[in-house]
Amino acid sequence: MPRLSNSKFIKYFDKKVNNTIRKYKLFTRNDRIAVAVSGGKDSTVLLYILHKLGYQVEGITIDAKIGAYTNKNLENLQTVCKKYKIKLHVVSFREEFGKSLCYIRDVLKEKGHNYSSCMICGILKRYLLNKYAKKLKYDYLATGHNLDDEAETMTMNLFRNDFKLARRQGPMTGSKRSKRFTQRVKPLYFLKNSETRRYSGIMKFPINYGICPCSVKAYRREYRTFFKEFEEKHPDFKYNIIKFQEQMKNNLKKEKVGKIPSCKSCKQPSSQDLCRACQLFALLDLEKDKKDKKITKKDEK
Repeated sequence: MPRLSNSKFIKYFDKKVNNTIRKYKLFTRNDRIAVAVSGGKDSTVLLYILHKLGYQVEGITIDAKIGAYTNKNLENLQTVCKKYKIKLHVVSFREEFGKSLCYIRDVLKEKGHNYSSCMICGILKRYLLNKYAKKLKYDYLATGHNLDDEAETMTMNLFRNDFKLARRQGPMTGSKRSKRFTQRVKPLYFLKNSETRRYSGIMKFPINYGICPCSVKAYRREYRTFFKEFEEKHPDFKYNIIKFQEQMKNNLKKEKVGKIPSCKSCKQPSSQDLCRACQLFALLDLEKDKKDKKITKKDEK
């Protein structure tokens, strides 16, 4: 396809987002929508477009307190939201958990759990996003995942033989529904990473295009390197992965939709007795108990 002019590209992009929303019936203009924004190009573009298209939209950002990186992202988000008069809710890791992401990672590492920052961050961000989406009474939670993200995730699930996670993917995530869970949707599902980057550049959004300093060794980055090289020879392979995923989802639609169980601790939706966030909290508490016992024994001596 020949390269479109900037004005035509904006129209093409907006139309593709709108078509995805309509085709998959993601939400309507009567719904209240929260966009999970990080300050990156994808979520910033999504927040702007949904506002532009006339949807009732607000932003929620989770501040993981990763020094200058998250500070700059928050500053950029506030600039965009102020310019377009979009309400932004800021949720802080430190205020919620009493600790920063890096501190939580280090405590878990001391206990022998060598979890990556990305893994911990993802678990706790999803936990907080659902908590506040319910608290603020949104109908849907929109994320900025694009076609590249979805193709990578599908491949990762395939390589790990994780069918349960694979079947939850799609423009409207999940295979089950729950009143305790704010439905997540992905309006950028059919738009490539390069397209969202171009859109943000045309609009001159203040974006920090650098990667998170904690994600340098992230497992997903290995896939991105592979995908980049493979795409040079096979330009359509990401679309083909998504098409395959769509066919799989359609074939599973006939199955009876069940209810999502609850976490026994926080009561949020979870496929396990304890959700991943509460599992992390339990590990942190165990470590604290051990330290307290050591202090007590020293005092007794």
